[in-house]
Amino acid sequence: MKPLRWLGLAAALMISRAGAEETSYLFSYFTGNGEDGLHLAWSKDGLQWDALKGGASFLTPTVGGKLMRDPCVLQGSDGTFHMVWTDSWKGTTIGYASSKDLVTWSEQKSLPVMKDEPTTRNCWAPELAFDAKTQEFTIFWASTIPGKFPETDFDGKNDSNHRIYATTTKDFVGFSPTKLFFDPGFNCIDSTILPHEGRFVMFFKDETKHPKPMKNLRIATSDSVSGNWKVHGKPITDPDSWFEGPSALKVGGEIILYFDAYRKHHYAAMKSTDLETWTDVTAQLRMPKGIRHGTAFAVSRKILEPLLKPVTP
Repeated sequence: MKPLRWLGLAAALMISRAGAEETSYLFSYFTGNGEDGLHLAWSKDGLQWDALKGGASFLTPTVGGKLMRDPCVLQGSDGTFHMVWTDSWKGTTIGYASSKDLVTWSEQKSLPVMKDEPTTRNCWAPELAFDAKTQEFTIFWASTIPGKFPETDFDGKNDSNHRIYATTTKDFVGFSPTKLFFDPGFNCIDSTILPHEGRFVMFFKDETKHPKPMKNLRIATSDSVSGNWKVHGKPITDPDSWFEGPSALKVGGEIILYFDAYRKHHYAAMKSTDLETWTDVTAQLRMPKGIRHGTAFAVSRKILEPLLKPVTP
């Protein structure tokens, strides 16, 4: 008999005892430099996360620089899961693939989202948002275009002077022209959007390097995905601590914000009910070994159960 990886079986037994309507959660992430591709973890409560498939990759990257960093997964209204990711350290493209079950994936594509700006240095941490009113997806990411924002270049000391750019699509075949999506007036990366109480909340990283490094997480809000983002006055994390890769998830009446405390080599989390007062819940958090920048999202039991089956080598 071939040995089984029992983590998946144990998780399946746990979920079988839960109510049929109970929502579960998945976390898409990468490890190392992203060479081996997509990893998934699951949770019942948004705090205790276990790696699926024994921690093995679900999808190996084949496009761009053959990396799959910062995988962002979003389920469309037809049930299809769409994923975008950082496919290279440098360049003008991002990766894209889709799946009905998170196991079998479409052919991977390299989307040339910054082809009209050939001097673009990079396309990092792409994410997805969906507008139910327009039935349109927004893909957004961080890029540096040399010389674009001289007021925050500081004579080259902000060598990566990012802003957030975006394109829209309804079918991931045709795309609108890329445009500047979010400019808070300073270097920023790692933006993610959460629909909340009829509005949209963006969590993002202040990437300012000069004259004083910031490296904290902040919030902006808008009545629509398309723009008019208003930045809240203060960072929501310690200005002197360095964090990145935020991802937000609604669990019950609370918002849990996950992020990478990369200087301390571990994941951290805070929760809030009002976006104003945040409680550190890192001590309650359990994440898979080696987890790096990803996204959390809710799934049905129908999607989850096949992922929990034991794996045979």
